[in-house]
Amino acid sequence: MPTPLDSQRLRDLKLLRRVRDRMDREYAQPLNVEALARGVNMSAGHLSRQFRLAYGESPYSYLMTRRIERAAALLRRGDMTVTEVCFTVGCSSLGTFSTRFSELMGVPPSEYRRRHGGASDGMPSCVERHATRPVRNREAPPPTLHLA
Repeated sequence: MPTPLDSQRLRDLKLLRRVRDRMDREYAQPLNVEALARGVNMSAGHLSRQFRLAYGESPYSYLMTRRIERAAALLRRGDMTVTEVCFTVGCSSLGTFSTRFSELMGVPPSEYRRRHGGASDGMPSCVERHATRPVRNREAPPPTLHLA
């Protein structure tokens, strides 16, 4: 029989999935922890703590990773400048965007665009997402695209 604590934890996990899904959908919108917490009737502190416990990173870090993933895809297309990409994915500071992009992808956005522009043309999107997924916390070298 689940305890009241277990029931609360399951309710929190359901709400955390809603928050994560919202960030996945609305990554380009101006989102912050307070707004996300209000959307699920939690305090910002509780949301941050529970999100980190459930997913291993803060809500801000998760959101920035989603934005960088989308930015990398736009840079590979090659038809937008780095500044345009920065603002398209919802970042408001080019400096913060470039720093976070470099941390996750291993190179600055302009270098990434130069190296990988057009590299995924014709690649199925599911393969492209897997091959170009950012690496969090510098756990491994950035992925390289190998087209046969």
